[in-house]
Amino acid sequence: MYRVEIEQEDDGRKIAEVTELPGVLVYGQSRDEAIRKTQALSLRVLAERLNPRPSIVAAEVQLDQRS
Repeated sequence: MYRVEIEQEDDGRKIAEVTELPGVLVYGQSRDEAIRKTQALSLRVLAERLNPRPSIVAAEVQLDQRS
């Protein structure tokens, strides 16, 4: 389980972050919305860690090696 840190911005929006998962930082109009968005993005980040997509750089290197 990861900890969600929530703060309120000057404009009233909530910003939520999971510091253990780099890149998981979202805004929401309410606390609940920010938490829901954080949960969804956290799942995407964790899924990407389990099944990473090939990077564009790696594909370019492979193409260069075939030439």
